[in-house]
Amino acid sequence: MKLTVVIVNYNVRNYLGQCLMSLRRALQGLDDCQVYVVDNHSHDGTVDYLHKEFPEVNVVASNHNLGFARANNIAIRQTESDYVLLLNPDTIVGENTLKEALAFMDEHENAGGLGVRMLKADGSDALESRRGLPTPAVAFYKMSGLCARFPKSKRFGHYYMGYLPWDEPAQIEVISGAFCLLRRKALNDVGLLDEDFFMYGEDIDLSYRLLKGGYENWYLPTKILHYKGESTQKSSFRYVHVFYDAMLIFFRKHYAQASLFFTIPIKLAIYGKAFVELCRMQLVRARRSMGFVKQEKDQAPLYVVFGEKSHLEQCRQFAAEKGLDAWFIESSEQTGQDHQSQDLPKGRTIYAVYDVEAFSFDSIFNKFSSQPLRDVNIGTYLPSSNTIITTEEVLQ
Repeated sequence: MKLTVVIVNYNVRNYLGQCLMSLRRALQGLDDCQVYVVDNHSHDGTVDYLHKEFPEVNVVASNHNLGFARANNIAIRQTESDYVLLLNPDTIVGENTLKEALAFMDEHENAGGLGVRMLKADGSDALESRRGLPTPAVAFYKMSGLCARFPKSKRFGHYYMGYLPWDEPAQIEVISGAFCLLRRKALNDVGLLDEDFFMYGEDIDLSYRLLKGGYENWYLPTKILHYKGESTQKSSFRYVHVFYDAMLIFFRKHYAQASLFFTIPIKLAIYGKAFVELCRMQLVRARRSMGFVKQEKDQAPLYVVFGEKSHLEQCRQFAAEKGLDAWFIESSEQTGQDHQSQDLPKGRTIYAVYDVEAFSFDSIFNKFSSQPLRDVNIGTYLPSSNTIITTEEVLQ
């Protein structure tokens, strides 16, 4: 077996479905590949949905939430493929992503893991695509704001490795768990994901162990979309607790013997950041409940839909039923009509929604990444299920 793709899912059925649809395209022409979805006790009908819509997928249904690391390990232990891809359900992979990534790994025998160029919803590059290890010094530069102030500095900007070019392969230190292609031999040598981490930090820990094991970690500029956070609720108190607890676990595991000059400030910074974030969230909720914060809705977003004529008619009826403010433009990958050729209104949230049966995901990514526009975000229209998916919502 060449490749096993492992996706851990929790209550994001529609995003998962879109991810799996993109995988179907990306796996075409690749032999000996399989997909595993480990469902962490979702309550949105995910398991039944997978059995019906994606019968080729191996489904592991847990009766409770195992966390990210443990759920991935369950699938990894059940397989024996040469490579394992850890993939978030809130991602879309391009048609050529897996072919390019596997070819690169085959050509670089010392590569233990590989990450890719992740795009945000507006097509801009996600800084998390390349990261440095959060050593005490690097963590201090990040938390103190020096990283943001000097992003291209090899010293101060090392956390996001902003001095590296975006369009060339490069060795990095930390591979994002949103798309993490791993060599099986490397996993056998350094061990699987550390299950002490429930949701965050396990990718940093594994990346560090790969480097210590003598392997290289690489960044490859093939593109995917990462909605970043649809599988987690980042406004919750649980998120703050789990996220900063993961930072402490990593720090204690790998830098417990570091100088007190570094350890004390870093630990205080972690606790301080968590405390400030919790207080901020509590204050916002209190002010809203007391009526001090107006919860007025912004102007409704504009949906600009590009697609085949027959699909547009179906989408037009759907948009009318949902009360959406929408434009409909007949287009396909060959016509050249796209959101950049339109006179779009300024100062308003716009979703440029592309018919996925008329456009490849690679072409959609290239349109947005070539010139990211403020307030213009990627949307997709799935004619087969009459569904519009954006970073904010699923309409069906």
